Amino acid sequence: MKLIILDRDGVINQDRDDFVKSADEWLPIDGSMDAIAFLTQAGYTLAVATNQSGIARQYFTMQTLNEMHSKMHKLVRQAGGEISGIWYCPHLADHQCDCRKPKSGMILDILQRFNAEASETWLVGDSLRDLQAIANVGGKPVLVRTGKGMKTLEKDKDSLPENTQIFDDLLAFSQFLIHCDDADD
Repeated sequence: MKLIILDRDGVINQDRDDFVKSADEWLPIDGSMDAIAFLTQAGYTLAVATNQSGIARQYFTMQTLNEMHSKMHKLVRQAGGEISGIWYCPHLADHQCDCRKPKSGMILDILQRFNAEASETWLVGDSLRDLQAIANVGGKPVLVRTGKGMKTLEKDKDSLPENTQIFDDLLAFSQFLIHCDDADD
């Protein structure tokens, strides 16, 4: 199985320091819908793993989160792509759950659900905790410069997991991966 796990805020959609709190505030990053479509059409299965502590903070409700994800699904499908599942952690860091990245609970659940090997799975994120969540299980970390990616590069460059790949955005990563696949054929 060719599986890619995507963080949401800062990778697929524009991030906000005050949280994305509504479907109206959920705005795709330029090229991200096309990237998901290209990867889908190249035979990849895509899943989303996202920390959503805004629920615990009562910034938005489960209904609002579902509305955001419905908008994301609609825009992805209009571009010709498919997201096969969305996993989210609604907890605060001090809840000590196993699902909140950098812990790997969501990642392990996704791997199990799709019967995928961690060593063959990419995770695209914009923060150190995204990369740690996949590296902790032996997967392939990818950092994009969108969202908090530039800040992560500046602040955590020496802490990035070994073999972290770095791209300008999700579209650049998708083109790299598709080109690699074509070269393998």
